[in-house]
Amino acid sequence: MKETIERSREFLDALKKSKDKNPVCLVKPKVVMKTKGTAASYKGNFQTVEEARASDKVICVIPASDGRFYELRKTDAGEFIAPASKVVDFQQVRAGFTPALPLIPLDLIGSITSFFRSFMEKDAEYEALALIYWSAEARCFFAYVPKQTVRKEHIEADLRDCPYDDDARYIRYADIHSHNSMEAFFSAEDDRDEWGTGLYLVMGELDRFFPDIKARISCGGSFVEIDPGEVIEGLKRDYPQEWAKNVTREEKKPFRDFSVRPGGFLPSALEERL
Repeated sequence: MKETIERSREFLDALKKSKDKNPVCLVKPKVVMKTKGTAASYKGNFQTVEEARASDKVICVIPASDGRFYELRKTDAGEFIAPASKVVDFQQVRAGFTPALPLIPLDLIGSITSFFRSFMEKDAEYEALALIYWSAEARCFFAYVPKQTVRKEHIEADLRDCPYDDDARYIRYADIHSHNSMEAFFSAEDDRDEWGTGLYLVMGELDRFFPDIKARISCGGSFVEIDPGEVIEGLKRDYPQEWAKNVTREEKKPFRDFSVRPGGFLPSALEERL
């Protein structure tokens, strides 16, 4: 900036008229910043497009029904709306589950596992369902098995006249059903049945010594899988650090590509093409 000023026509003309032919040229920068309130006055968050259009804000952030945020910008040329690439006006939120109750005892899960295994017969396998409740008075978990008709890949349970349908005394904490020898996964039928906000577990590979178990939450019909260890005790255990000291991780060696020319079993014309 100093060099640009010294070479400018205005500066040279002023130098000719000046008595001091050797002046000292000083450049003093001045930085002017807007206050936070002034800077934020051009941008706002709105619930609807209509509210954003009616406002005096140039940049408007609007949530949409597809779960995304959109940015509306007003210029003299027109109105522009596009998905917001980065919304800094809202805090980051992580999907998941924060239990308000203790972990489900491993002994209770063991009893439910034995119950599920009793429906794995030689000639046929069946699913089964159990409900895990919390007793506010006894301060403990217990399981309840409702009346149900089961097949290998289907459960039709009758939850009417449940003796624990009393919110003041009991909390229905989790639903758990089995997949017999199949893998533990949440099927499309489970998605249709598990719309209620709550915790859901599925247990599979019951023919193995350690069965597989999956867990997820439903938040108004929106599903998020979670680590079963967040709700069941005993799945996350500490171990002596001496164990880890005796294990050496070997670096994975890079794969070496050895080209092999096919021969003897392909037509010669095809060999030449390869």
